[in-house]
Amino acid sequence: MSEAKTDLEYSLSIPKDSVSPGRLKIFFGYAAGVGKTYAMLEAAHQAQREGIDVVVGYVEPHARPDTLALLDGLEVLPCKEIGYRGIKLKELDLDTALQRKPQLILVDELAHKNAQGCRHTKRYQDVEELLQAGINVYTTVNVQHLESLNNLVSSITGITVSERIPDHVFDRANQVELVDIEPDELVKRLQAGKVYRERQAKQALQHFFTAENLAALREIAMRRTADQLNRTALQAGKGKSAKAGEHILICLSSAPSNAKVIRTAARMAEAFHSGFTALFVQTPETKELSGENLKRLRGNLRLAEQLGAQIATVYGADPAEQIAEYARVSGVTKIVMGRINHKQNLLTGKKSLADRLIELTDLDIYIIPDHQPLYKKRMGRIRMSSPRLSWKDTGIMLLSLAVATAVGFGFFGAGFSESNIITVYILGVLLTAVWTGSHVYGAIASLLSVAAFNYFFTVPRFSFQAYDPSYPVTFLIMLCSSMIASTLASRVKAQARLAAEKSYYTELLLESSQKLQKGHTEWDCLHLTAEQLNRMFDRPILYALNEGEGTLHFRIEPEDEKTILAGLNSEDLGVAKWVQKNNKHAGATTNTLPDAKWLFLSVRGTQGVMGIVGIPIVGYAVPDAFEKNLMIAILSECGLSQERIRLQEERNRAELQAQSPIVE
Repeated sequence: MSEAKTDLEYSLSIPKDSVSPGRLKIFFGYAAGVGKTYAMLEAAHQAQREGIDVVVGYVEPHARPDTLALLDGLEVLPCKEIGYRGIKLKELDLDTALQRKPQLILVDELAHKNAQGCRHTKRYQDVEELLQAGINVYTTVNVQHLESLNNLVSSITGITVSERIPDHVFDRANQVELVDIEPDELVKRLQAGKVYRERQAKQALQHFFTAENLAALREIAMRRTADQLNRTALQAGKGKSAKAGEHILICLSSAPSNAKVIRTAARMAEAFHSGFTALFVQTPETKELSGENLKRLRGNLRLAEQLGAQIATVYGADPAEQIAEYARVSGVTKIVMGRINHKQNLLTGKKSLADRLIELTDLDIYIIPDHQPLYKKRMGRIRMSSPRLSWKDTGIMLLSLAVATAVGFGFFGAGFSESNIITVYILGVLLTAVWTGSHVYGAIASLLSVAAFNYFFTVPRFSFQAYDPSYPVTFLIMLCSSMIASTLASRVKAQARLAAEKSYYTELLLESSQKLQKGHTEWDCLHLTAEQLNRMFDRPILYALNEGEGTLHFRIEPEDEKTILAGLNSEDLGVAKWVQKNNKHAGATTNTLPDAKWLFLSVRGTQGVMGIVGIPIVGYAVPDAFEKNLMIAILSECGLSQERIRLQEERNRAELQAQSPIVE
């Protein structure tokens, strides 16, 4: 850890210059061994002959003499060695590369996952930091490493690749060079031992490197390269508008098949040059997800963000209605869904989500097939319900049952019919469901109400026997009525809770916007933002103004938490300074310095970083998707308000200078 800290502090000592971002060139292939690294090294020698300052940051140590020979004559930076389970792993030394700051650097294997202890978890993030520092980069990647193509390649080859890059990294490349050879030639190279060693080559030829697989991967790589070139032309203004009126919507869920749906929708959005939205419908059930289901949901959310989706959240108990309504107001033209995870109930006639969306909308709906086993998302709900039992709620349930029984005795003495007494018990169950914190109490109250009615009011009284043969039917109807009433009451209460939560967040956002308009200084804006985030997350919030001098003077909200401020170590401050320098988010829950205890976010304006906000994560709940979006929205409002104040101050200074007398 000390080594990582030293590297971080060293990188932060580099002067902050305003430089244009570097240019990225990707040498793209359809399989290992096509010659990507060889082509990259040849291009590097050509650039060196043209007088460009070239260094090799990292090249995979292939056992290929022809490739290794091309390293001669090129400056090679020493690798960073990191100990892992008794072995030394070699990684790109990012800080040395930033200090050396060549015109062009070579970084092999863009999709590589860095060893623990590096600043970033993925190598493509290292490349992004190099580009931001104004350094041009040559790199290599294969088609199977693109995130949106992962399921497609897996279905062809039967192999799932774990190291992947978001498609936006590939699409932002200034140049993509397809390194292509015939599949038959690649097989010959493999058999000759020019790609892998003999034993590894034999296994590859039997699995991944079959003629059919290579032909399919080659076609995919060609199409993806063409798509990237078309996108580059559109962005340069050489083609039609990148938006063709299409807007694709997918729904985020905890289903195992949801990742495949997201990748398919991303490829469709790329093909149509359309908008792409990932919608999360938050229901009472999703609020209680836990374990693997919650982990999958968060993973699917991160995947959608990586693939360029706009994340949106809506509240409601009926997902079909919420999706249809959102599609109407947002101009959605296509909905992409996974296969249905349940069979249609023939007894109740309950329709599937796809069938209901077809009824509620006139949009194109695409169903993505999947062969994964059915999953159960209710397990977490059952586990989550039991801890909600409390003596208070138990007392409320017993009290309502006792009152219903007392009223029943009054009705019985007055000669009222049994149906009136049954109605009183159902009312008691309804009140229990409304006043208690778990639907379990409503179910228990239903059973106890039937038992009490049988014991106190059926012949023979004060026993659980029933002489009348119609009583069992009466008990069954009473139980069903009570359960239905309890369920409906719990659902209405849950919907009211969701509506109140949504109203609170909306009010918080509007209130933030109004307060920020009244801020007189940039520190006022940051303080108001910290107050709102403190209310939203119920935890201390750090904030600092970016004064352009490299030093951050943090304050904390609430102010009585100054012990936390005093306890910040150099590692925490190092993460904050990295955010200040790179205008990105870092720390806990991110892929940059993920072992930190704080999540640091940049308050962004149109011209750079306006401030830094820190949120503690260790010991607190991780913000969900909607909270994260709301937080980013509040920080964006703060950044714009700070820019408004800064521009006004500059205008005032200019007016004072213009009005001051000229002294000769």
